[in-house]
Amino acid sequence: MLTFQKVRSLLFYLSLFLFFAGLPFILLFALGYKFDPQAFKLVKTGLIYIKTQPEGATIYLNNKLVPVKTPSSIRDLLPGSYKIRLELARHYPWKGELSVEAGKVIRLDKIILFPLIPDMEQLNQEKFSLFRLDAESGLIYYLNQKNGVVYRSSLEGSNFEDIASLPENFPQVSGWKVAPDKSKLFIFSPRQIAVVFFEGADNYEYPDTPVFLDYPREKIIQVYWHSDSYHLVTITNKHIGVIESRPGAVAVGLVELGNENTETYYDDKRDTLYFSDSQRNVDGTMYKDLYRLKLNTDLYLLERLIGKKPNELLPSGGEAIKKEGPGE
Repeated sequence: MLTFQKVRSLLFYLSLFLFFAGLPFILLFALGYKFDPQAFKLVKTGLIYIKTQPEGATIYLNNKLVPVKTPSSIRDLLPGSYKIRLELARHYPWKGELSVEAGKVIRLDKIILFPLIPDMEQLNQEKFSLFRLDAESGLIYYLNQKNGVVYRSSLEGSNFEDIASLPENFPQVSGWKVAPDKSKLFIFSPRQIAVVFFEGADNYEYPDTPVFLDYPREKIIQVYWHSDSYHLVTITNKHIGVIESRPGAVAVGLVELGNENTETYYDDKRDTLYFSDSQRNVDGTMYKDLYRLKLNTDLYLLERLIGKKPNELLPSGGEAIKKEGPGE
């Protein structure tokens, strides 16, 4: 009986010793430390979080299968370089290599696994050379320059229809855009703008045939629709101006440009044109500035400008506003 009590006491104290001796290691493991056999010391581990779209991808870490699928975390990784491979049936695999740092989380949460067979379909039902997508209205417009036809369909390619005819013998189209009211579009070449009206639209103010606006003495660089779907904002190699989309309209030059290769951006929500232009300083050097031209502050501004006398209009003989820089 005495011997049994001694053995029991010995086992109790031995267990107590082992518990306190191993407690630091248990706490270190709980705090993310792990023994590194190469460095022969305890080091703080890192973590990799993996999320894919779609989910459920198989994970391989250094070519070894991990018994979890995405989204998931791989914990207790010693600092160092790791190769990751993600596989999902009927999808392209993803491969990558990354470095795990002590005490840090590496996030791979923007991975898209694309299908082997893309979700692709043909939308057009006729040949075309150019297209424009109006996502807000859910429409696609197509231009067939060879046959001179404008088509329109939904974003899914349904309701495909012929809506307009392009003018015959028009030069190569430099650019085009549908008006905000969806009843017409313009196409332009370096010397001419043609406004084409869609069939079936309520265009009682406009002719049935295209409207041609000529620029014989200037080269057209870019054209934008004003939000009223009636005026065009034009950028040529000499001026920024406006012109009505009606027969016989004459351009109004608002700004005289010093650079023939100006860059422009038109904010059609605010009817504001941003453009760059170069000016010559008094010492002969050239400098570049960015300007903002507001065309929406006065709803009747354009109408008043169009109402000027012919000799006040540009490019027929008047002068547009000249910008003055710091060296002028």
